[in-house]
Amino acid sequence: MNSDRPVNLPLPRLALAMPVTAMASILHRITGVVLFVGMFFLCYLLDRAMADAAGFEQAAATLEAPLGKLGLWAILTSLAYHVVAGVKHLLLDFHVGDSLEGGRAGAWISLAAASMAGVVLAVWLW
Repeated sequence: MNSDRPVNLPLPRLALAMPVTAMASILHRITGVVLFVGMFFLCYLLDRAMADAAGFEQAAATLEAPLGKLGLWAILTSLAYHVVAGVKHLLLDFHVGDSLEGGRAGAWISLAAASMAGVVLAVWLW
């Protein structure tokens, strides 16, 4: 049997087979989508809060609910990662860390920094 044929990998195994730079790039795109969708949620809450006192109470109650806190945490953590990865891309534009090892190190640093920011944000929100 010919062993040079392509192998279809299931999605979890495929994610483990990707290099860290690819995972960081995909996560940067995903966080951009989360931020785009999250802005509609935040703009809706701002509109409710600015409408009247009852709307302000409703917006505050939404953000105090566990699901509201989780949504806010997801948006803020996405913002943190997106900013860190954006700074990494700006550094790459100036040829800082544009080697293979530099790219890997930058990906790991951006993932670690965003993870720490996510933990800090979780402690702050809860």
